[in-house]
Parts: sequence; structure tokens; C-alpha cells
Amino acid sequence: MSRLAESAYEKLRGQILSGERVHGERLTEVDVAEDLGISRTPVREALRRLAAEGLVDVSLNRGASVARWGSADLQEIFDLRTILESDAAKRATTRAGSQVIVVLDELCQEMDEIFANLDGIMSLRSLAELNRRFHSTIIEAAESPRLSSIIDSLTHVPVVMQTFAQYSPHALARSLQHHREIVDAMRARDASWAENVMRAHIIAARYEVLGVQPR
Repeated sequence: MSRLAESAYEKLRGQILSGERVHGERLTEVDVAEDLGISRTPVREALRRLAAEGLVDVSLNRGASVARWGSADLQEIFDLRTILESDAAKRATTRAGSQVIVVLDELCQEMDEIFANLDGIMSLRSLAELNRRFHSTIIEAAESPRLSSIIDSLTHVPVVMQTFAQYSPHALARSLQHHREIVDAMRARDASWAENVMRAHIIAARYEVLGVQPR
């Protein structure tokens, strides 16, 4: 991929993940090229890569558009995350050094402080970014590039759906408590504990995003 195509890919991906470009929005090569100040060729390459990642839909009749995800798609994604991220937490617990625990503790503290002073969408975005870093730190600590790559291919969709914006205060508090318990389990080197809490954490997130209450 050329340097311009790489730049176009990064910019478009960022706009999609941030919600700046909404689900179903058409992405014509001409309009995107004009918006980014480049030619159509690198835009075409960028759209092709985004389509391969599932962030863009391409059809013969409508051309390219920001992908839409239904409840069935999200159900499948969360089911896979439940399996994969709980395994990552188990692996990380036996591999993570003390510095990883320090980083996770700091992220938990930052999230708790934001939650205590929530004041709108910007706070939620900050919380979502810290949450992403929390999960990424654990996945990286699992020391499995293959597992990390698979999880990364799944997690962009819930980010686009702005998961935290759908959480009630009670659900947010529960999510942050799960984070604390995961860190406690990792500090205790109890892989089974960390695995089970992460599984419960992802399942709870699934209920919030899909609007399904546990039985």
C-alpha cells in the first residue's frame, strides 16, 4: 500500500471508529478524495482495505458505504470475545510482570475518577479510550500475537457502536468493578479467577449493548 493510501486508510478508519462517519454513509471515491485532498487511486486502495476489515461495505449498485451491524452480528462478536478475551486474561495472569499490574491499576484509577465526575459525551469518550487501553494491556500481556490479532479484528465494532453511551450508571459501576477484580486476580496470579471475571465482564457488556437482560 502506498504512503498516500496508508494515510487515507488511517484517516478514514479513525473517522469511522469515532462515529464521525455514520453507519450506512456513502463513501464515493470522488467525495472522499476531495475531503482528504488526494487523488482517487489511494482512496480506492484504502476503501478496499477497510472493506477487508469489515468497516466498509462495497456493492456493485451502491459502491462503498460505512458498514452496518445488526444485533446478530454483535451477538456473534460478543460470543467470540467472551471466549477469546477470557483466554487472554488467563494467559496474561501467568505472564504479566509487576509493571503491567501497575499500569492496569493506574488505568482503573483514571476510570474511577472520570466515572465519579461524569459530565457528558466527552467523559464517556475518555472512559471508552481508557477501557480500550485496559483491555489492550491485558491482551498484549498474554504474549500471543495470533490471539491479539484475532481479538483486534473483532473489537472495532463495539467501539463504533459507542458501547459506554448505552450503559446505565449501574452498568458502568459494575464494569469498573470487574476491572478492579481482574487486576486483583492477576496480582494474585490466579488465572482461573481472572478468566472467569473477564468472561462475566464481556457477557455483561453484551447484555448492555444488545438490550438483553440476563435471565
